[in-house]
Amino acid sequence: MQSSSVAFSPSLPLLKPRRPHTSFFSSGCNSIRSSSSNSRDLSDLNNVSLPSSWPRRSWTLSTSPFSSSKLRPWTGVPSFASDFDANHFKVQAAAVPESSEEAASAGGSLMKTLELGLLFGLWYLFNIYFNIFNKQVLKVFPFPVTVTAVQFAVGTVLVLLMWGLNLYKRPKISGAQLAAVLPLALVHTLGNLFTNMSLGKVAVSFTHTIKAMEPFFSVILSAMFLGETPTPWVVASIIPIVGGVALASATEASFNWAGFSSAMASNLTNQSRNVLSKKVMAKKEDSMDNITLFSIITIMSFFLLSPVAVFMEGVKVTPAYLQSAGLNVNQVFTRSLLAALCFHAYQQVSYMILQRVSPVTHSVGNCVKRVVVIVSSVIFFQTPVSPINSIGTGIALAGVFLYSRVKRIKAKPKTA
Repeated sequence: MQSSSVAFSPSLPLLKPRRPHTSFFSSGCNSIRSSSSNSRDLSDLNNVSLPSSWPRRSWTLSTSPFSSSKLRPWTGVPSFASDFDANHFKVQAAAVPESSEEAASAGGSLMKTLELGLLFGLWYLFNIYFNIFNKQVLKVFPFPVTVTAVQFAVGTVLVLLMWGLNLYKRPKISGAQLAAVLPLALVHTLGNLFTNMSLGKVAVSFTHTIKAMEPFFSVILSAMFLGETPTPWVVASIIPIVGGVALASATEASFNWAGFSSAMASNLTNQSRNVLSKKVMAKKEDSMDNITLFSIITIMSFFLLSPVAVFMEGVKVTPAYLQSAGLNVNQVFTRSLLAALCFHAYQQVSYMILQRVSPVTHSVGNCVKRVVVIVSSVIFFQTPVSPINSIGTGIALAGVFLYSRVKRIKAKPKTA
């Protein structure tokens, strides 16, 4: 009896497709050539006699195109259809578009947060420099009406440039709208004038400590003209504000009644402006956005205050007068211009922030801004501050922060 054996060598592939131009996976294992002259069918390979030292096993090439060319045991004829079952392939919607939308949303939210943070930083920075430059000018040039008029003049030029260069939409204002905005411009003018009068008389930190009483005037004026009854929480938050300002005023080294009264008058006029702004903005048919409203009242304030400045203080901004007063003309002009630019910039940024956040968030930011201005002015001007004065200022500012938080608590409606 003649015995035959099947030999496999890794370097000599013995499994060859019957048609070289047909894919191995589409034709399957159609034939195997052995080393003997007798050819056997693929189904009889398991009946081949092998040496006793070999285990009785069958071998095939892996059907996976991704696996290596090593041989592995198999028990049946490989089938492409069976090894690659169609049920194993499922058509699913790719998650890439959703991930892309989420990533785009997260990126947009991050950019909005960074933009808002930048605006808050600019708001604080412009306010700090305004108070520093303004105080330096008022120390050597004690004419607050003229200084305020110059600030409105610079603001007017900036507004006209903004409209002329189409950086912001030029509004179409009717006569009725101008008549409605006129009282608002009047109190806006007085508010900034009284602030400059106070800054010229007392320390910057003390002026802003007194101006922390703005919520007190806001509650009273809103109740009188808007019919808004304050909640018990709001009334309770007013107590530490008034008490803190009184404690700080009693221990203020630079205290004088002119500076104190001017700051209190500034609170009254500024909050009157806010109340009137609500009434103007409430008219939907005549409403305008905050930036446009601020731009219009800036121009109107310039025309309202300029003749008053000339009448009360004369023309004091000429180089001849400054030189006769022994002042550095370039220094006064430069600092006045920087103060005016910072004045308009911080108010413009404030309105931009108000369009992006809620009034409560804006109030909290304004409270933090006042703290930053007080601390920076004390450091820059080396203002002497007693411990009791610091405690009073801290209590007042804490009350302002508390007021900004509880203001959103609505009173429960009365049931019949």
